Amino acid sequence: MDKDKALVVFQDKKIRRAWFNGEWFYSVIDVVDALEASTLPKRYWSDLKVKLAEEGFEPYDKLVQLKLPAEDGKFR
Repeated sequence: MDKDKALVVFQDKKIRRAWFNGEWFYSVIDVVDALEASTLPKRYWSDLKVKLAEEGFEPYDKLVQLKLPAEDGKFR
């Protein structure tokens, strides 16, 4: 894989990714946007985190937050 490509396309949706510690990490929001019919993927992810926490699963134990390129080219 080309480590310089920080963007992939899946079903015409752009998914940001970052190479970190020898593996690719993908934007959860972008993946939700590509897979769900939600018009607000950030809200969908937020609601899902709440539901997971209610079921006893803490998503932050498994997730790593990395800076990814935003629409304006800045990393956030």
